[in-house]
Amino acid sequence: MSKKNRQRRRDDRKAAKKQQIPFVARPFEGLAAEQDLVAMMQIIPAASMTVRLDADHGGQTVQLVTLLPELARSLKRADGEVLVAMQTTVRSGDASRDVAAALLEALDLEPGTGLSASGLPGPGERLQDILDAAFTPSIDVRESFDFWLTAEQAAEPEAVRIVEDAKEGIAPTAPVPGVEHAYWCRMNGKEFVRWVRGEDEDDFFNAFARVHTAHASDLEEGARFLGAFRACGLAIPVWELVPGTEAEELTEPMRAMAKRLEAALAEDAPLDAEARRAKAGIISRQVNL
Repeated sequence: MSKKNRQRRRDDRKAAKKQQIPFVARPFEGLAAEQDLVAMMQIIPAASMTVRLDADHGGQTVQLVTLLPELARSLKRADGEVLVAMQTTVRSGDASRDVAAALLEALDLEPGTGLSASGLPGPGERLQDILDAAFTPSIDVRESFDFWLTAEQAAEPEAVRIVEDAKEGIAPTAPVPGVEHAYWCRMNGKEFVRWVRGEDEDDFFNAFARVHTAHASDLEEGARFLGAFRACGLAIPVWELVPGTEAEELTEPMRAMAKRLEAALAEDAPLDAEARRAKAGIISRQVNL
């Protein structure tokens, strides 16, 4: 990106800061990685995802990550790689704009420097406007924050110690094999699975109400449905698992649940009274994230 273009973008950002960003209920809609971006922002402690900017924004690859040291919004490592955090304290009402703003500012950073939390960004380009839609990103769930470090830093005892200290706060988390956007975790001695759904929230809750009234909302015997989060416009149902259950043991029961949900989503008749009561009960247990 030329110096002239960088200066223009800086000027645009400064001019936009005086304006307020409208609230966007489903900020990552339209992105191929929407569900995993929501998972990185809301439920996964440590993960990275490689995305690519479109030609107008330089065409380089950038790492979106769950968290950066000291809650930095973004940083440019000493090797020049740009990392942008999904989990920060900056929340304008449009998460896509927040992440895009941090990414664009990081492009102008000097290597080895970061962008700390500051004022809210103003209106401007969103991830949908700057990412290459032809590039397919994939999420990499990690056991630590080792993505913070360059290869050289990974050989430095002090840098490794910082990453190891941060690792202690990570709840073990893993993707369920063969089931997209489903994540097993262990917290407080119990196992859970959380599944980021991609359909419209209301469609999901209608379908799940049908499943629930058919007494089929538990994953398997002993794996009970707890409720659902609502995050970035998507529903995230949660099940508490049989003690000791590991991620690889969930593939078959979750595929069976997927079939039940697909059948329920295909029904277009109005909910009957029992299903309406079930939906109301499920929604009353929702937690907005």
